[in-house]
Amino acid sequence: MRVAVIGGGPGGLYAAALLKRLDPAREVTVWERNAPDDTFGFGVVLSDETLGGIEHADPVVYEALRGEFVRWDDIDIVHRGTRHTSGGHGFAALGRRRLLRILHERCRCLGVELRFRTPAPPPARLAQTYDLVVAADGVHSATRAAYADVFRPRVTGHRCRYIWLAADFAFDAFRFEIIETEHGVMQLHGYPYAADASTVIVEMREEVWRAAGFADMDEQESVEHCAKIFADALGGHPLRSNKSAWTTFRTVVNEHWSHGNLVLLGDAAHTAHFSIGSGTKLAVEDALALAACLEEQPSLAEALTAYEEERRPVVASTQRAARASLEWFEDLGLHLDQPPRQFAFNLLTRSRRVTHGNLGLRDPRFTEAVEREFGCPPGTPPMFTPFRLRGLTLRNRVVVSPMDMYSADDGVPGDFHLVHLGARALGGAGLVMTEMVCVSPEGRITPGCTGLWSGKQAEAWRRITDFVHRRSPGTAIGVQLGHSGRKGSTRLMWEGMDEPLPEGNWPLVAASPLPYTPGSQAPRELSRAQLTDIREQFTGAALRAARAGFDLLELHCAHGYLLSGFLSPLTNHRTDAYGGSPAKRLRFPLEVFDAVRGAWPEERPMTVRISATDWAEGGTTAEEAVEIARAFAAHGADAIDVSTGQVVAEERPEFGRSYQTPFADRIRHEAGVPVIAVGAISSWDDVNSLILAGRTDLCALGRPHLYDPHWTLHAAAEQGYEGPAAVWPAPYRAGSRRPRTGRTDAPKPRLSLGG
Repeated sequence: MRVAVIGGGPGGLYAAALLKRLDPAREVTVWERNAPDDTFGFGVVLSDETLGGIEHADPVVYEALRGEFVRWDDIDIVHRGTRHTSGGHGFAALGRRRLLRILHERCRCLGVELRFRTPAPPPARLAQTYDLVVAADGVHSATRAAYADVFRPRVTGHRCRYIWLAADFAFDAFRFEIIETEHGVMQLHGYPYAADASTVIVEMREEVWRAAGFADMDEQESVEHCAKIFADALGGHPLRSNKSAWTTFRTVVNEHWSHGNLVLLGDAAHTAHFSIGSGTKLAVEDALALAACLEEQPSLAEALTAYEEERRPVVASTQRAARASLEWFEDLGLHLDQPPRQFAFNLLTRSRRVTHGNLGLRDPRFTEAVEREFGCPPGTPPMFTPFRLRGLTLRNRVVVSPMDMYSADDGVPGDFHLVHLGARALGGAGLVMTEMVCVSPEGRITPGCTGLWSGKQAEAWRRITDFVHRRSPGTAIGVQLGHSGRKGSTRLMWEGMDEPLPEGNWPLVAASPLPYTPGSQAPRELSRAQLTDIREQFTGAALRAARAGFDLLELHCAHGYLLSGFLSPLTNHRTDAYGGSPAKRLRFPLEVFDAVRGAWPEERPMTVRISATDWAEGGTTAEEAVEIARAFAAHGADAIDVSTGQVVAEERPEFGRSYQTPFADRIRHEAGVPVIAVGAISSWDDVNSLILAGRTDLCALGRPHLYDPHWTLHAAAEQGYEGPAAVWPAPYRAGSRRPRTGRTDAPKPRLSLGG
């Protein structure tokens, strides 16, 4: 096999070395347009996991690296003159030039041909003359650009400028230094990579960079100005550059990673923000996986398919974490007013890879100090601290999210709803929410949806709230009121979600006469008189909800249903007083809110669920979501339940673990209103992390509560918590410990005889 490698960075070099080592008969050639020592940046951080892979694949490279590493455990976070140190993290770094020299030497020893200062031939020509072409030509990959129609790259720019610099001394920890200047917030990321040298990255928002005058400075002026700004962190040491330039990070995602015998590797295939230190790590792991797949698979095509299948989910997970970290630093200003130790915890858990649980293992003293400042009683996890909304005190921070059951008869909740909601109330959550309860027969999503347009329905709901209050004292139950709008008159979810009924359809109404999908029924645009009628329907439902004994009422203004349809510019094309500007689009939802708030008992809280983004071009933006939340709060909303999407069928959501939380975090800090976070929050460790970091006040979980109605009580048991925020019902107390699954120990030998 003849192999051509385009790009002499760590990923390309390591791939070349591995491919040659595994089969010395291979002819491997590396093209690098720059000189051997030309490199961007200074230090490289590698994880123990990556080093383990290197050790197994090539002990020679591993031993060379091991002798060069600088290791440390601490992270220092300096915020408003206060430094907090968290230990137990475990980093290893070395100089980028030294890494390249080790890889150069290994390649030469193995017989890889290295061609420096030599641009690679066009990839099409290489693909004709070599059996395999590895494109490791970086974030600005010419190979990727040449085959853009095949790889289908998506390159996303971001809002911060940064510059790679170095200092001739070693930090004694990974240091984050936050500086608030007259121009805005700036941050330093610094870490040692040798006994006498550190990488220093300076980063700030684009508008701060321009206001500070960096756009008009040359390289040396920028370096000197950064050293002056961060003089305290640097101990007065100067900074130095290496052809350093201010740039913006670009996230690269490719739909495909290979084309024929050509494959992308490292930054050519994907990028991850430097704040989680994964660029070189990912490239090296790509090389390991590519080499392994070539060994394991019978053909090149199968090997390249296996390589992509193996690496894509790992890379996607890393990119989600990197995106969360990147955006946290972009929105750093949101968190500056947090107490310094909570700010430090927030920073450490920003990517969601470090959590409350593993930080507690790494540095229990630091984590316990954050908990004390937050107000956690001794031995109480953050999720089991109480939270007050108006006259209602929730005993813990867990909410059973509204989940449509589609199991009602003429809008009346029956035995299924009693068992469903009752079981989850017995399961220990602080607040159990109903599904969306419809305010009229025409406001249903499906024929199986529940309602509150009649006294009979209210009586049936009273049966359920009475059970919750009597059998699970301390658990609150809330009702979510809504109207389906243009998403109504559809089949039950398991019979065809969002598909129109085959017969028995009812007419639909909406802000504008736009069907949800091309196959959906078209709604009529609501007239002024109809708007008044619907507002009265909401008011009547609220009065019945109060008589039914609900503790909290939530107004559903999300997911493309009627009120959400008014809020989004994609679904509201009206030209009257209820359409156009954001303020006009808010008008009808606020009118409904005011009417419901007036009918709902004063001492009982009221929340509003919104879609904070439509995940579609031209839709509601995160900035508009803050204004929407601020408007509802000004009208008396006690909390905002922050969801996203489901407004238009052509949405492109960015799914991932707790992926909607950043929207809740932003609303909480910018609008100054309590929030409920929802969306792929699945573990109690996530709940603790989000609560303690101050990103949300409550966490709503849906699917986990379908899987385990006693999710909250089990979370308490697994954490060893037995306090008042998670009380087992008396008949269930015997089951408050995980059952044994079998014998796990064996008698130890009484004697050990030598000889």
